[in-house]
Amino acid sequence: MRVGMVFGFFEAITPAIGYFLGYLLNDWIADYDHWVAFGLLLAVGTYMVREAAVIKDELPAQPTPKVNYWRLAATAIATSIDAAAVGISLALMDVNVWIACLIIGGITTIVATGGVMLGKHMGPYLGRYAGLLGGLALVAIGGSILFQHLTA
Repeated sequence: MRVGMVFGFFEAITPAIGYFLGYLLNDWIADYDHWVAFGLLLAVGTYMVREAAVIKDELPAQPTPKVNYWRLAATAIATSIDAAAVGISLALMDVNVWIACLIIGGITTIVATGGVMLGKHMGPYLGRYAGLLGGLALVAIGGSILFQHLTA
């Protein structure tokens, strides 16, 4: 549960950081916001798809008996940086960032906790497909934003 809470916490705060950066830059990029949102989501989604495609089939690492919380926090921060890009996109779409952050953090906590529990046995089979599906979903969302703005 602790692993899920750490990941959920960082996934919840990084979109807020990105949101406020996007909000500050909104006047400068208002005419191009749909392109910015599309580009950010395309970049993050493509990265996720690429990472899912290059995962090597390796034996799972042996679990360590004690969790190193500094390493866990560093990993959570590193994996949450893409959520800042999502936060910038949220600012461009005028979304309630607090609700979005609570949803993102809550879902991340649940999924990360479940992933730790299931990952020991099923991770080599599900990890690649989850990353691939998530990346394709982000690309599709970015494409939808661009399509809506260009056809409106």
